[in-house]
Amino acid sequence: MRRELFENSPDNQIWVEGESLNPDSKTLFTISSAAGEATVLITPTEITPSKSRMFVQAPPERVVTGNQVWEKRASGFIKSLGYILSAVLITFSLLSMTGYVKARVVLTDSMAPTIKAGDIVLLDPTTHSMPKIGDVAAYTGRRFDGSEVGVFTHRIVGGDAVNGFIMKGDNNPSPDIQRPKIADVSGIVVFKLPYIGKVLNPKMLFILVPVVFGIWLITDALRDGK
Repeated sequence: MRRELFENSPDNQIWVEGESLNPDSKTLFTISSAAGEATVLITPTEITPSKSRMFVQAPPERVVTGNQVWEKRASGFIKSLGYILSAVLITFSLLSMTGYVKARVVLTDSMAPTIKAGDIVLLDPTTHSMPKIGDVAAYTGRRFDGSEVGVFTHRIVGGDAVNGFIMKGDNNPSPDIQRPKIADVSGIVVFKLPYIGKVLNPKMLFILVPVVFGIWLITDALRDGK
């Protein structure tokens, strides 16, 4: 007896022939390519479409289907993103704890386009290097009574450490009123990470962390199900 295994196979090229000696015998037959996978369960009386993962675990060398390629890439991207974010956070924490560098989030576009709101800048403390004209530095802004206003990241356009630096944002029309001295300068900008500061604010973290964790769980569940 000759039976076709797959209804859509061209010219009936895939078939099984012969009689089973055991009425309870079952054979699982799978073919796969980059376009997809097809599986049938063969018994002496019928041929039933099925899924191979319901019965066996595929060997590593088996051809991966198109959907599985996409799922594998998506899972790899999410994992890589998680590792990168974790590495960034751990690096910032270690560098800040050791005092080797400082990190801060830029809140305004006063230094655009060089530095934009949401960028994270890494600062080399003044204990390591002395600020000079042309450097972009972060300093503590103060009111006339000496109380702190906030930290500003602007470019040094004049002055010195003794008499005070003249600071100006690249995107501002005029220099800052305050002339900070070296004690108020946190450090010199040595590196920036674009846009990451927007992700690290509390509102975004409140949304991002559960979403990433949920996607991670879903991809793990899909992988385990296969």
